[in-house]
Amino acid sequence: MHRLAALLLAVALAMGTPAAAERIEVDLELVLMVDVSRSMSERELEIQRRGYAEALRTDAVLAAVQSGMLQRVALAYVEWSGTQEVVVDWRLLETREDLDAFANVLTTAFNPGLRRTSISEALIFGADMMERNAFDGLRRVIDISGDGPNNQGRPVQKARDAVLAKGIVINGLPLMTREGLGSKWHLEGLDIYYETCVTGGPGAFVIPVLEWEDFGEAVRRKLILEMAGVAVPDRLVPAQFVSRDPTDCLIGEKLWQERRRYWEP
Repeated sequence: MHRLAALLLAVALAMGTPAAAERIEVDLELVLMVDVSRSMSERELEIQRRGYAEALRTDAVLAAVQSGMLQRVALAYVEWSGTQEVVVDWRLLETREDLDAFANVLTTAFNPGLRRTSISEALIFGADMMERNAFDGLRRVIDISGDGPNNQGRPVQKARDAVLAKGIVINGLPLMTREGLGSKWHLEGLDIYYETCVTGGPGAFVIPVLEWEDFGEAVRRKLILEMAGVAVPDRLVPAQFVSRDPTDCLIGEKLWQERRRYWEP
């Protein structure tokens, strides 16, 4: 009897459960990696959440979701600093109701970040989320925003190259505003740093945000480009003035060593 039960179990495992084995095909797997490091003020954190929520509710983003061959997108939202927190885990977006439900989660209460900046570990975390989810995307994209260079974890170039090797595209939204604590860590040419050290893959682009008033429109434009898979003619709006070399992919680590006295007695 025991041998028969064991045989039946082995056959069941070999055949698998069809529902468990099925993966959901989508036009795009997109994970939004949003900076909440200590350089961000509470006002900036709120602007980010509301900016994404408002963009997701627009007709243009809905049209972008429904523009692909399968007319559906898998989306996740993660806040990162030195660590990562999944705010909204993977959800399938097909309808306006799906987009509204996702946006509603983003407008709930949240805690301000008080940590360093590890772009590299955020990229690795986002890639791991894609490897473990239930979706098969025709395209896979990590969209990462931030107001400073990497200053913790593995070197950002190594993380970037490991992610690109998985066939995942990385787009960037560098936040080049000067507000609150972030002004002490401001890097002129952050957009160039993102282009040189952070982003990559076919069709990758960088959209810098120069003023917080422009954030919502930048997010809307970025989501449309990513979801619709539109080619971007201008990958970068160059910085007007660069006081340090933004092509130095270790500039964040060097700045941290120079300026850590602001944080440590």
